[in-house]
Amino acid sequence: MEDQMMDGPSTSGRTENDTLFDAPPMAEQERMVEAVLFASAEPVTLRDLEGRMPPGCNPREALEHLRKRYEGRGVRVVRLGEAWAIRTAPDLGFLMQKETTELRKLSRAAIETLAIVAYHQPVTRAEIEEIRGVSVSRGTIDQLLEMNWIRLGRRRMTPGRPVTFVVTPEFLDHFGLESARDLPGLKELRAAGLLENRPPPGSLPLGQGDSDDDEPADEQAELFEE
Repeated sequence: MEDQMMDGPSTSGRTENDTLFDAPPMAEQERMVEAVLFASAEPVTLRDLEGRMPPGCNPREALEHLRKRYEGRGVRVVRLGEAWAIRTAPDLGFLMQKETTELRKLSRAAIETLAIVAYHQPVTRAEIEEIRGVSVSRGTIDQLLEMNWIRLGRRRMTPGRPVTFVVTPEFLDHFGLESARDLPGLKELRAAGLLENRPPPGSLPLGQGDSDDDEPADEQAELFEE
């Protein structure tokens, strides 16, 4: 009896069922994450990876290993908000460009509205109008929503509970940003020649600035086109 007890499972501290839930080696977990990111048309969150991978896996650690392994390669593993994706290295982006004509350009009103949302999110429509100095038409907001560059955020706990607007992961992905905190600052924009030496729209009295009926501003639209 004593010999049988010594030979029992208590000597290993594990049961037969424990082995069924052993996580694969980290190298195999990296391969799993790589396969999912490569096959997915949209960025993938950690929760999505956890739901697809076997129990016991650590997708966060696997992502970090995979990210380091792709450093200096033609593609890289990048974080886009709360999700991850495989993207072309920035210095090789010119290889993917297509010589096409952009048929629909953003108006000045849309560009300014998008910039305000990006730099001030979460922001309400009233706050956008206060910064721009003019009213914002529903068409401008709808256009940005249709492009999936902005989305509805949480309602403000103020009278009327107005909705707020924030930028989307698609916006971040389009401009190669990990988060809105990576947007260029005022000095960087001026150094790049992307800001004119003129009063901002919000400095003009209401009704005297640019309206949402402006024709598309080709030069400013280039800031938001590839």
